[in-house]
Amino acid sequence: MSPDPKSVYAQSSDIKARTYLEYRKDMKKKAIAELEVKDWLQERLKAHLKSDEVAVEKSGGDRFLWFLRKGGVTREPDFVAKLNGKELFIEFQYAEKEDLACYDFKVSKVATKKGKERVPIADKLFAYIHKPSRCYAFFSPSWIVVNGEYGFVPAWRSYAFRVPKDRFESILIRDEALDGIVEMIDAKNRILLFQHMLIDLWKEELSATLQQVVDEEALMKIMPKDLRSFFEVCFILDNLDKTPVNASLWLVYALTYVSEELSLHRVAELLFSIDFLYSKVDLRENELKELIHTVRGLSERVNNCARDDGTYRSSVKESPLEETRCALFSMNLLDDVVQDMMFYYRDAVSRLDPVLQPITRIYNSVRDVMKTHQLIEELHE
Repeated sequence: MSPDPKSVYAQSSDIKARTYLEYRKDMKKKAIAELEVKDWLQERLKAHLKSDEVAVEKSGGDRFLWFLRKGGVTREPDFVAKLNGKELFIEFQYAEKEDLACYDFKVSKVATKKGKERVPIADKLFAYIHKPSRCYAFFSPSWIVVNGEYGFVPAWRSYAFRVPKDRFESILIRDEALDGIVEMIDAKNRILLFQHMLIDLWKEELSATLQQVVDEEALMKIMPKDLRSFFEVCFILDNLDKTPVNASLWLVYALTYVSEELSLHRVAELLFSIDFLYSKVDLRENELKELIHTVRGLSERVNNCARDDGTYRSSVKESPLEETRCALFSMNLLDDVVQDMMFYYRDAVSRLDPVLQPITRIYNSVRDVMKTHQLIEELHE
């Protein structure tokens, strides 16, 4: 699958050091916050801009993606606010910690260089949430340039505009509506970390097998004949950064396993395999149709395992905590595949399944996010 040259402009060495699933997990942290604040942002902008006609949307490539399968990032702002036929681009940032000495803003998001001068971007507004205090602020790039200092940020290993603590925090506005939003963001980030630990458990489980691989070429050619071995080979190839010789055929074969009676552990293994193979191929329309059918079927299967106590159960013999981890991991990958299809195959998807829509909130299919989060906190200690 080829990257979109309009939206991809960088692939740093730290991305290459991780599998793309690990990279996407890190990218998704900010996306969780962006999608949770969207409706709140629209209401606050109506008051800020003194108009009830403001409509806020995710913008550019970020409208459908919180990650890029080939690595990299987009130059698009996070949101676009539409008012009276005009567009105002919104950069969204938030602070996790209290007592920051400075609040930092990337130069490329604040100003453009004309000759030797940096000129603030005119049609842009920053929306900033200070999570610990449940406060927010709106301000322009001009405000950052006037109140900030150009300096080096060690954590970013680059220069930025740095606004001193006292000057920045003086414009923050307390908003009780942020209490529930911040709690939901924190809960979903905890769920994200919890479900992703399944990768580490698999690495530990398959570590001996990984170390014994001596013939990578043979591994890439021989298609396994059952789901467990199929998953193991896909997992090993992913960690070796290798692609099967005939990835399209492997994907078609993987989709046949959806007809089996699968536990939540097996659903997670199947979706890992599908996700790994899907990112390596360009789908024909019949393959895309089958993938959409599979996504719908597996989504229904996982959702049917939800219990009122926040767990997901498919077997009385399995640990409720680990089955819940597998269910959350599966929902995470189902969201990823849907978003990716909506971006790369948008026209074909709308023709094959007009009802399928982009994901508007991450983990939106979890029956009760806060109850599942509470369960994780209680049982995972």
